[in-house]
Amino acid sequence: MSMPEYWKIIALTAAIAVAGPAAAQQADTADEPAPVEEPAETEAPADTDGTDTTAADALGLSTGEEVPDEGGLGATYIREEHGDWSVRCVRTEGGDDPCQLYQLIGDGAGNSVAEMSIFPLPAGQNVAAGATIITPLETLLTQQITLTVDGGAVKRYPFTFCAVNGCFARLGFTSAEVAAFKRGAKATMIIVPAAAPDQRIPLTVSLTGFTAGYDSLGTPAAE
Repeated sequence: MSMPEYWKIIALTAAIAVAGPAAAQQADTADEPAPVEEPAETEAPADTDGTDTTAADALGLSTGEEVPDEGGLGATYIREEHGDWSVRCVRTEGGDDPCQLYQLIGDGAGNSVAEMSIFPLPAGQNVAAGATIITPLETLLTQQITLTVDGGAVKRYPFTFCAVNGCFARLGFTSAEVAAFKRGAKATMIIVPAAAPDQRIPLTVSLTGFTAGYDSLGTPAAE
């Protein structure tokens, strides 16, 4: 065998020795089963805020639903504040919302006892303003309501009807009486509880801010 052929055999043997392990590894790999892909996880149905509702549904529980804004037609809102009075209005379709001057009346111990609303009436009538007073259902109706401004003349007013939220008295004030409210510091309202007919419960109606609040309502036009 000549020298060149000898070196060819050596080179070929070395190449087989190097390629042998790689070829064997490829053969082993080919014999291995292909990996099985895991199925993709499906997400549980979620509510619009991202919370999982599956468990709640399984238990028969309601996760609730959003309530639409109730500040639409017929809703009551506070337009402005004047001292101890609020201008409370009712939203209407035309935007010309009717408003009244309103005060929640306490008993001096932090308990809300009565409500008073007052509103101007069109000019040319025998009364300049109307008012509504609401007292608790336990009020003795036969004793009515008495009202005085700064210790002046005392007037008595009857109740008109009672409803679930209290007993109502509907009052009419002359222009002179409205002027007394504007000048005054406080009005005193007296009611009698049905459970204690021998007692008189005095309630103070603050007149702070009354003038500005009442004047902000304006005078309605005659119908």
